[in-house]
Amino acid sequence: MLTARPRGTSDILPGQVEKWQQVERIMRQVCREYGYREIRTPIFEHTELFVRGVGETTDIVEKEMYTFLDFLDRGNRSLTLRPEGTASAVRAYLENKMQAWPQPVKLYYLGPMFRYDRPQAGRYRQFHQFGAEVFGSHHPALDAEVMAMAMDIYRRLGLDHVELQINSVGCPGCRPALREKLQEFLRPRLPELCGNCRDRFERNPLRILDCKSESCAALVVGAPTTGDCLCDDCREHFEAVQKYLQTVGLPHKINLSLVRGLDYYTHTAFEIVAPEIGAQSSVGGGGRYNGLVEACGGPPAPGIGFALGLERILLAMEARGVAVSEMPGPDVFVAVIGPEAEQEAFSLVAALRRTGLQADRDYLGRSLKAQMRYAGKINARYTVLLGGEEYRRGVAVLRHMAGGSQEEVPLAELIQRIYKEDLVQVGF
Repeated sequence: MLTARPRGTSDILPGQVEKWQQVERIMRQVCREYGYREIRTPIFEHTELFVRGVGETTDIVEKEMYTFLDFLDRGNRSLTLRPEGTASAVRAYLENKMQAWPQPVKLYYLGPMFRYDRPQAGRYRQFHQFGAEVFGSHHPALDAEVMAMAMDIYRRLGLDHVELQINSVGCPGCRPALREKLQEFLRPRLPELCGNCRDRFERNPLRILDCKSESCAALVVGAPTTGDCLCDDCREHFEAVQKYLQTVGLPHKINLSLVRGLDYYTHTAFEIVAPEIGAQSSVGGGGRYNGLVEACGGPPAPGIGFALGLERILLAMEARGVAVSEMPGPDVFVAVIGPEAEQEAFSLVAALRRTGLQADRDYLGRSLKAQMRYAGKINARYTVLLGGEEYRRGVAVLRHMAGGSQEEVPLAELIQRIYKEDLVQVGF
């Protein structure tokens, strides 16, 4: 059926898209205040970028990527629709030599991502993410700033109830000790783990802690955590991060089983949850990835970032009853009465728009009664009745839709008269 959208996608229609625009507007405003600049990367990248950057043992790479298996580019390389934004930001950082820019480099992005996943509430195969990335500093204050920025966005969206959970996932120096302890703990339970986790046991047992299977979650209760194995540097960094969060009064909960779902995280990892949207309660998260730039072929460079899912944010806003401002109707609707006023109506609408007002007119040849009814449905503030006997006298009728009052205004003064009305008090 040609009129059905692909499973796991959605149409964002007028009436809905204004909610998205409000969320995006707040995100952009927060980024401006924190000194982040927008970056726009391709929707598809070479597959190897995500394999190296995201990690071969992640669910994303193993099961969820949209890769063009039957198509290679002219360089004989595979292409993949981007499943997340961090790897692309790293690639752009390296390719465009941002290492030579003043450090740290603060970037943000907004756009669609793609993962082949089972569609459910707030989770789609084409979904939209806001993300922020910072390159060039390992300072723990930056970790705290990134988390504060994410929480600031939620607060301004009316979601000040969401919970910030944090952990340290260690570094390549202390991870081997955790790996060994974790395998020792899980080995007797190996037959009871799901197939994915049995595969991860040798390759990346830390990922087992992130399994969404209820049976696996029960089996890892009491397992060694990252907190048991942190080296002195990682422990000092994590403690410093917590102090900075306390300094700005940002509530947080330490979750020692939090590891996130991507292989590139080191040191700080965090997640933001909104319990009221269901079992999949995460509405965003991120962490530090000091080895990712090097893994993607660049020189060692620290990095940290986060991503927020717009669909899940809107779901949480709806669940909390957060009011979203609706798109206002046009400032002026021009009701055309008779063919003699057609050209004048077209010219009037164009002139009103040039003043910055939102104006529209009838294009269906409706009766005056039908046009007035339509003006009410679209919540027009004013309606100009143009035509008929009044037009022949050189005037039009200006009607205030909310109050019902109306007056005759000379055509030559009409635009000036409309502009002087209380429209000017709302920013025009």
